[in-house]
Amino acid sequence: MHPIGPRVMAAIIPLANVDAELIEQLLDRAFGEGRQARTAYRIREGVNWLEGLSFAALDDDEYLAGTIQLWPVALTDPEGRNHPLIMVGPVAVLPEKQSEGYGKALMLAALGAIDGGAALPQVMIGDPEYYGRFFGFSAEPTQNWHCPGPYEQSRLLVRCANPAILPQEGMLGPWPEDFGTSAPASSENDA
Repeated sequence: MHPIGPRVMAAIIPLANVDAELIEQLLDRAFGEGRQARTAYRIREGVNWLEGLSFAALDDDEYLAGTIQLWPVALTDPEGRNHPLIMVGPVAVLPEKQSEGYGKALMLAALGAIDGGAALPQVMIGDPEYYGRFFGFSAEPTQNWHCPGPYEQSRLLVRCANPAILPQEGMLGPWPEDFGTSAPASSENDA
C-alpha cells in the first residue's frame, strides 16, 4: 500500500493484473467519447503498453480508481534514424476520484519503475506546468518535434537526464519493429 493523500490509502498494482475491459471502461469515463482519435493514440498505434512500467490504483474498497500506461515509441529524425523513447500516458483517474492524489501516485510508480541507470527519455502530451513542476518534464527540447496529428507544441513534453542527447528535430511514432520486441530497461523491483 502506498499513501497518496491525506484521506486516501490505495494499492498500486501491475496493470496486467486488471481485466482489459475494466481498463477500457475507466479510460472511457476519464476521457470521454472519441478518445481513440487523439494524437497520442496515433503515436503509439500498433504497439502494446509496457507491462513492467504500467500500473493501476485501487481505492480503499479495492475498486479500480486509476491507471497509467507506458508505451515504446520512437522519434524518427530527418535522416530516418529512430531514437527510442517511452511514452507516458494516458494517466487516467475516474472523474469522482480526481484531485485525490491517484494520478500523482501512478506517475511516481511508473517513473520509479524505470531503471535510472539505463532510462530511455520519456515523452508525453500533458500540462507543462504540472508535469514540469512535479516530474521534471519540459517542452523546451521538443520545439522542433512533430506528431502524426494535431497537438499543442507547449504540451509535447520530454523528461531526460541529459537533453543534449535528444534529436533536435523529428516525428514521433510507434516503436519500429526493427527495434525488436524487448521492452526498454526497467528496474528489477517491478511488480
